[in-house]
Amino acid sequence: MDRPRGARTYLLAGGGTAGHVNPLLAVADALKAREPDAHVLVLGTREGLEARLVPLRGYELLFVDKVPFPRRPDAAAASFPNRFRRAIGQVRAHIREHGVDVVVGFGGYASAPAYVAARRERTPFVVHEANARPGLANVLGARRAAGVGVAFEGTPLRRSRVVGMPLRREIVTLDRDAHRAEAAAHFGLDAAKPTLLVFGGSLGALRLNEAFGGAWRDVLEAGWQLLHVTGEKSELPDPGAEGYAVVRYVDRMDLAFSLADLIVSRAGAATVSEISALGIPAVYVPYAVGNGEQALNAASAVRAGAAILIPDAELTADRVRSAVVPLLADEALRERMTQAAASVGTRSGTENVVALIDEALAG
Repeated sequence: MDRPRGARTYLLAGGGTAGHVNPLLAVADALKAREPDAHVLVLGTREGLEARLVPLRGYELLFVDKVPFPRRPDAAAASFPNRFRRAIGQVRAHIREHGVDVVVGFGGYASAPAYVAARRERTPFVVHEANARPGLANVLGARRAAGVGVAFEGTPLRRSRVVGMPLRREIVTLDRDAHRAEAAAHFGLDAAKPTLLVFGGSLGALRLNEAFGGAWRDVLEAGWQLLHVTGEKSELPDPGAEGYAVVRYVDRMDLAFSLADLIVSRAGAATVSEISALGIPAVYVPYAVGNGEQALNAASAVRAGAAILIPDAELTADRVRSAVVPLLADEALRERMTQAAASVGTRSGTENVVALIDEALAG
């Protein structure tokens, strides 16, 4: 492979979900911006979200077989050792063919064989964990990594340090005040009135929709506007009330954040990281399905006083009235929450991960 003399080759491994792909792409963009001659490659599976997003961003995607770790003693578990060895071999071939200088893993199916392959090829590798409860691939990878970065304080990974989350550029550079008027016009709201933003991700959150579908009048009666992102599959009716904007999907979350004076949302790792980085007080309602990582993602913000947590099962219209509406009237508390967000949020997660990579190369 021809490349400029002295140019480095980076192999970024991860994918499956947006939670793995987006921080990976943020780091890829930063490396390419700093070193235009660098060869930035991405390792992923054919089944993950990376198969679509990575080529769209202009990066070469190298494939590795998807080999899930076995969870029970069945036929898949019996075939796992051979399949995993094959995946490791695929990554070792990529490392050799492209002259990879360093491997950076973000979790997901592609990362586990990448860590083992890098170690066997004596190529330094770095681990980044986005969730407060680490995935198995990163738990194993952290044992031998040259550097380990985590997004949240208290994440149990060996030799890790808090570096924050690599965020989308439009969030990192966002000047909320400068875009508030534009945001209000975009959603048909009033820039001069305080705004509560409620969202549950691209598919929405039934619990949030039902609770605010029953309590939206209380929000408006408190003198606030409500921007309610219901999710594309939601059937929540729009009452057409002035000051209550019901939208199914938002492709300009930067504008939604610019208008928000308080947020009620799920607690995915990227969501918590973006809200904290922007210094917006929040009420988190962690998704109750899974291994409880969303509650852990919110924990550092809650401990710092930047956010309040309401368990999913407790979020009803009545709980909105008793816990959220009083917060709308307490400007002093919201200001303290805003100040506290600065202690847990960072917009420099991408640069911090790049610094980890540089340390691994230097070491």
